[in-house]
Amino acid sequence: MNLGKVAVLLGGTSAEREVSLMSGTGVLQALRSLGVDAHAFDPAERSLHELKADGFARAFIALHGRHGEDGTVQGTLELLGIPYTGSGVMASAICMDKVMTKRVWLAEGLPTPRWVRLGAGELQRERVIAVPDELGLPLIVKPPREGSSIGISKVQGYSEMQDAVQLAARYDHDVLCEEFIEGTELTCPVLGSGDAARALPVIRIAAPDGNYDYEHKYFSDDTGYHIPSGLAPEEEAEVQRLTLAAYRVLGCRGWGRADLMLRASDRKPFLLEMNTSPGMTGHSLVPMSAKAVGIDYPQLCLQLLQAATLDRDAA
Repeated sequence: MNLGKVAVLLGGTSAEREVSLMSGTGVLQALRSLGVDAHAFDPAERSLHELKADGFARAFIALHGRHGEDGTVQGTLELLGIPYTGSGVMASAICMDKVMTKRVWLAEGLPTPRWVRLGAGELQRERVIAVPDELGLPLIVKPPREGSSIGISKVQGYSEMQDAVQLAARYDHDVLCEEFIEGTELTCPVLGSGDAARALPVIRIAAPDGNYDYEHKYFSDDTGYHIPSGLAPEEEAEVQRLTLAAYRVLGCRGWGRADLMLRASDRKPFLLEMNTSPGMTGHSLVPMSAKAVGIDYPQLCLQLLQAATLDRDAA
């Protein structure tokens, strides 16, 4: 294959390092099984500038979280002139910040749960315990620039707010408090760019007690993933339509995955976040959905790699 020497970027320095190592190892093995000259490259152990000196022609980004999917690595690869998988600098930076993502979606009329952002100077008890009066209970507290359910709490009462905010603040300098949507948890992957982007089958997630946390995402076999989703055809189509709209207005390309909630009371979908470097582990969702339409894991990795590009060359 005329893809040249390929770096699989994995590991990194974020709180999601462990997940990234699992994703990257899977991608590396898959690409090698197809004859690709692929090599592991951990930015926590080597400078990204060595990519150019070592003759890498493309990069598969299997990094998650800060310094992986927030636009920083993408910007470095732009400067080095090495095409890479996934979204470009701007879309990566926006999607990594859930508050900025929500602002873009609301500006475009796309539904997302109501929220309150607490800045670094707004974490006093008086301000924190006032949030439930604005959003109701229960509510979700999370760091806006982390993934993999790291630092997230579901708050049931006023007395739990301070601990939840302090936990989220360990991972970020401000805190996102979000309206809790009672209903069904969904995810919908996207492949491609622009008008050619297509939504893959929706996955309905059934975690024990509704707790889709870090353990249940990556290590537990107790979580149920339903493909087909079991939604009514018109509901599935609406979730896919909404996901594509959310993906396009953010400027995403290559691939991504939207996480959503389908409200039980009126079956209305709400966008939670857009992942621009989704997991590729044995429990990951994009490979599951791709498999349902006949794209196996190695072919998915190859397809993503073939679409690697730079901002300046993107259609």
